[in-house]
Parts: sequence; structure tokens; C-alpha cells
Amino acid sequence: MDDRAQSGHGPISRWRIIVAAILDFFTAFFVFGYLVGSVTGETTDTGFSLSGLSALAAFALIAAYFWLGGKYLGGTLWQRLLKAR
Repeated sequence: MDDRAQSGHGPISRWRIIVAAILDFFTAFFVFGYLVGSVTGETTDTGFSLSGLSALAAFALIAAYFWLGGKYLGGTLWQRLLKAR
């Protein structure tokens, strides 16, 4: 039995979990991609274009966002907003 069901709350809707995951990925991709692009000078008129180590750094930040959010922060941004955790 999950913790929410024991605490008097109903189970979490699957659609909330799926939508939160999709929104979290897109948010993290664009925020960290643009952040790394602006630091490394790889921004363009339409956004950013990462390659090599800067792309690897962006993906490492995205992975860290999900790991830290899930393990230490009580959920990622969209998990918390949509109450999917």
C-alpha cells in the first residue's frame, strides 16, 4: 500500500504522473540547455545549439535535476505542482 493511501489521500492519478514527467523533461531540457548554451556561447537567434561537452553537461544537469528532485527535494517542479508525488 502506498503512503498516500495510508495517510487518508487517494492514489495518484496516472495522467498526473505522465504529464508531470513530460513537462519536467521539457522544462529541464530548455532551461538547462539555454543555461549551458549561454555560458558556453552556443546560443542562437532561435534558442541554443549544443554539441560535444556542452551537450553532455546539459544532459548531466537534467539527470541531476531528476535525481535531486526525486531523492532530496520531495519531487520535481511539475510533480509538486500537479501533486503527482
